[in-house]
Amino acid sequence: MDEAAIGAVVDAMYAMISGPAGPRDWSTQDAVFHPDCRQIRTGVDAQGAPWRLSFSLEEYRANADALLADMDFFEVETGREIRIFGNIAHVWSAYEARHAPGDTVPERRGINSIQLYKGEEGWKIIHMIWDNERDGVPLPAVG
Repeated sequence: MDEAAIGAVVDAMYAMISGPAGPRDWSTQDAVFHPDCRQIRTGVDAQGAPWRLSFSLEEYRANADALLADMDFFEVETGREIRIFGNIAHVWSAYEARHAPGDTVPERRGINSIQLYKGEEGWKIIHMIWDNERDGVPLPAVG
């Protein structure tokens, strides 16, 4: 039962961020993200130095809407591993990002590391950090 509920949260998160160019419908965000959630985008710069951007829910909405204003973006989960202990869970979720749902070659691939907390309202994402595949960092098998 918990795995199905967690899966539904993760599915809703992917559906929320995916779509044609323009602002997203953020009404789902309150249903699947805990109000204290932090979302962290990571990567490396041209010299290979690591960087990260950390967002509150409101900051993430503004950042994503700016990035996706003129870009179709569809993120598709390709593998999932769920671990649960009490009221905490971790989802290791592999993804592919595309500019159109039917694109055969993804624009990028990566891992979303998603932590969830089960409170009175059920499972909600309380923390999420992700990174993209790149030279020297191949996508591992997930799922």
